[in-house]
Amino acid sequence: MWDTQFYTIALVTILAVISPGPDFAIILRNSISFGRIAGCYTALGIAAGVSVHITYTVLGFSYLMNEALWLLDAMRYIGAAYLIWLGVSAFLSQTTQDQIELQPSTISALASFRNGVICNALNPKTALFFIALFTQVVDPHTPIQTQMGFGLFIALAHLLWFSCLAYLLTHQAWRNRFHKIKPKIERVVGACLLILGIKLMTTT
Repeated sequence: MWDTQFYTIALVTILAVISPGPDFAIILRNSISFGRIAGCYTALGIAAGVSVHITYTVLGFSYLMNEALWLLDAMRYIGAAYLIWLGVSAFLSQTTQDQIELQPSTISALASFRNGVICNALNPKTALFFIALFTQVVDPHTPIQTQMGFGLFIALAHLLWFSCLAYLLTHQAWRNRFHKIKPKIERVVGACLLILGIKLMTTT
């Protein structure tokens, strides 16, 4: 029975992870603005954020999330505010082509990792996705070790996908093209993050 559950979870996870959203936007921003290593650390942070959702879902805290709706509201407002802040910062970036060539932007590994964790862990839609996935697909009698194995697969799928995305975005063939229009890309990504944050904050 667990194999049927796994195949279903694998299919749903693949479809979910490749769908554009806040995680995709933050990977795009950090990879293009700060480089491949920053993108990979951001991917690791996203996987860590997924692990947070998996942990409280498997341990049964999803019941508390369903009962205490204020927790989801708090996550929604904090997560939305963070996305808006990232969006405004990127949109108002004053990077010029000369600055790109003379002094490339940098960001610490910890900051990149933190971006990924906060972006994913404080997204209430992601929380609801995992709660729905584990309550609808996973049998309640499935051993907790097996459920944690499902969770590990989901986290690794996020890490693999977004790390590959960071690699592709910073590949030599694309990097030169991206760097030529980096200021414009930063503003577009900033606008997307801003819109996602506002949409998240106003969605009930």
